[in-house]
Formats: sequence, C-alpha cells, structure tokens
Amino acid sequence: MARKVDVKGRQFWIFSEPSAGNWKATVIESTAVGAQEDVGIEATGETRGAADDAAESKLRRLLQVF
Repeated sequence: MARKVDVKGRQFWIFSEPSAGNWKATVIESTAVGAQEDVGIEATGETRGAADDAAESKLRRLLQVF
C-alpha cells in the first residue's frame, strides 16, 4: 500500500514496508512523463502510519511547505 501526496503541483508516493520489527517508508516522485525518481527521503516508525507521517513531514520540510 502506498500514500499519494501532492505538494506544489508535484506528485509523490510514500511506500512502506516492514523492517526489523518497525516500518520503513521511502518517498518517490512521479514526473509528468511517467518516470519515477527516488527523492532520497527515508523514515522509520513503530507503525506504518508513523513511518508514512514521518516521511511526509520530511518531504514537506525539504520543499518548505507546512
């Protein structure tokens, strides 16, 4: 399962997977031409939701959008 996030007209996907008893989330950007690019953001949490929220917060800070 992935979470779609739209920020400043750009589309991002947050993917989560179990990792060593926790969850690890990574952020991928979808471009207009259909390509995908790893943004380089990773976050961990005790639950999938916590990891996703942490990754989204990092993304918004990177793009300076609150």
